Amino acid sequence: MSVTKQGETKADPDSADGSALAGLIARAGSFRGPAPVHLWNPAHCGAIDIRIDRAGTWHHEGRPILREALVRLFSTVLRREADGGYVLVTPAEKLDIRVDDVPFLAVEMAVETSEGRQNLVFRTNVGDVVTVDAEHPLRVAEAGEGEGLVPYVRVRGGLDARLARPLVHELADHFEQRGAEIGVVSGGQFFVLGQVSEGPANDGAELSGGAVSA
Repeated sequence: MSVTKQGETKADPDSADGSALAGLIARAGSFRGPAPVHLWNPAHCGAIDIRIDRAGTWHHEGRPILREALVRLFSTVLRREADGGYVLVTPAEKLDIRVDDVPFLAVEMAVETSEGRQNLVFRTNVGDVVTVDAEHPLRVAEAGEGEGLVPYVRVRGGLDARLARPLVHELADHFEQRGAEIGVVSGGQFFVLGQVSEGPANDGAELSGGAVSA
């Protein structure tokens, strides 16, 4: 099986038959935790038929990859390129993959206090644990008409996680209003998530853009 810049690989994620995907698995398997992908500049070897859907599920050739260990392994060699694309990269090769939204999903949230400061901590579906701070900011984006605002957190190296729906409701419990802005505090920073809007039809205030949702 070959990989070209025009084509895509054809391989079973569970195979070990010398295919491009099996080779990638073997090489990536030497890493524990995120690999130093920012240091690598291998040749571009084309595209591989791997897609991460909006729910954070990884697919190969249209089928979900069910082995959690394999998904976590791939996540350690995932990199976002300057043009916004995503690649799986090792010191020897670089392969394009498709990402529908962002690659990760935040699935658990904890609130900790350190030295009198509140910290919001998220765990992703691939095992990253990240504290919201200046290097790992929280942001919101418009999800579409009627869907409100969707929160994201920076995980590492330009890779973001979208907050799962239950976490959005947990996050709302920690909203603060400062002037016309609504946001949350973490890591000594105030992260603005929306603006207060008032009108004749409103008795109070609400987030502009609609309710926060995922």
